[in-house]
Amino acid sequence: MQGTTDRRRGAVVAALMLSMALAALDTTIVSTAVPQIVGDLGGFSVFSWLFSGYLLAVTVTLPVYGKLSDTFGRKPVLIAGSVLFLVGSLLCASAWNMGALIAFRVVQGLGGGAIQGTVQTLAADLYPLKERPRIQAKLSTVWATSSVLGPALGGLLASYAGWRWIFLINLPVGAVALLLLVRHLHEPRADREGAARPRIDWAGALAVFAAGGALLTWLVQGGVAWAWGSVPSIALLCTGVALIGAVFVIERRVAEPILPGWVWRRRTIAAVNLTLGAMGLLMVAPTAFLPTYAQSVLGLSPTAAGFVLSVMTLSWPISAALSQHVYRRIGFRDTAAIGMAGALVLLAAFPLLLPYPGEVWQPVLLSLLLGAALGLFQLPLIVGVQSTVGWAERGTATASVLFYRQIGQTVGAAVFGAVANGVISAHLGSGADLDSVARDPGADGVRRAIDAAVDSVYVGAACAAGVALLVLLTLAPRRFPVLESEPPDPLAETGGQEKSSTAQVPHQQHSPHVQEKSSGTD
Repeated sequence: MQGTTDRRRGAVVAALMLSMALAALDTTIVSTAVPQIVGDLGGFSVFSWLFSGYLLAVTVTLPVYGKLSDTFGRKPVLIAGSVLFLVGSLLCASAWNMGALIAFRVVQGLGGGAIQGTVQTLAADLYPLKERPRIQAKLSTVWATSSVLGPALGGLLASYAGWRWIFLINLPVGAVALLLLVRHLHEPRADREGAARPRIDWAGALAVFAAGGALLTWLVQGGVAWAWGSVPSIALLCTGVALIGAVFVIERRVAEPILPGWVWRRRTIAAVNLTLGAMGLLMVAPTAFLPTYAQSVLGLSPTAAGFVLSVMTLSWPISAALSQHVYRRIGFRDTAAIGMAGALVLLAAFPLLLPYPGEVWQPVLLSLLLGAALGLFQLPLIVGVQSTVGWAERGTATASVLFYRQIGQTVGAAVFGAVANGVISAHLGSGADLDSVARDPGADGVRRAIDAAVDSVYVGAACAAGVALLVLLTLAPRRFPVLESEPPDPLAETGGQEKSSTAQVPHQQHSPHVQEKSSGTD
């Protein structure tokens, strides 16, 4: 019986790792192939929507999937999201212009929200607090491995097979993950029988999506497609602000809002929400702009440019795995603060220390160190928040912190895309066509313009790191209030004053069968 349970849990962990690989591959493989996509489909001035559209869809659906997983269980939500993600991947591979590709990326994002939130929640369900760093380290390792393969694979496919294969590669990985989940993950249903019919805040989700779309369009196209003070720009801004007001009205009136108020009334979760939001914003600099910098400024091939980004994901999981030895001594908050302080220094060093055009080893070294800093920052915060809630709130809490991280990434993609377009336009002249960047990337003027644009983006990312560090040190409690119903942990942090505002469901009652009688040795 014990062997069967261990094998079942191992299979579920493998499915989670493959599902995480889907998200990681999708994030990095696309960024490396942007020059080839734009060269084929055009639309350089709106290419950032390949990231913004995807991230917007992920962001809006994260809290909805979190509530659904707390209500119906993790398995149906993860399976449905994975299927939707694979359908979106197939559609992306068939895109005939940039508009169609952006639309299909949104479809991918609607499934990606389920994958990102539910995988992290299931990982916490499968292990108690003292063993949680192990599964999180495994997921970080998969993220890193996939991210290392992603840029390299994206470069190879874009160069030799065609950029459409960067989406088709998702299909076999997703199929294996789905098979393992269907066969081996069995969640108990007895605890949810007799529960009231859930009321999901679809109106709130739609309002958030509409508000985000209006504001992101204003940010991305302002100063490019029209002047900032023009009628279309002002109309989009006013529409976005009005829709934000509608979001607040809707969320105050519904019985079960997609973002319940308790995630902000608890100091720990609120502080982590804000901090990870700033982290999401700064992450856009290396993931979206570094490959373009490597190809256009350093003159590297798409494959080599992918490796410049991938070194960051080599150090990230190692740092994340080792972070438990730090936060067990000094706490979740202080460990994360050390990591973000290092990230601040490294992001600021990029525009200050790198000459034009520079040597390849310089951005590679900065990326390697940045991955180590961010690995030390993110994992302690996610594990810490998950340890302050029980099963019935874990999906919502996990979705909340991931939601604000995605908010940061979504806004960052739009803001930094607008900044980069503005800097490039200023360097090339007011009458320059941004699509000329893709047609003649080797021209010295174009290279210098892209170099200046990426420098500006990294300055903005350094500012975001400073905000994250300030919020962490001033708002987060030094000791996180770990939930008392968690299994005993001699190194648990108990110095906070927060308590859950709702009754907690015992962890073992709702955990998947694969967790029962765990030996903790797999």
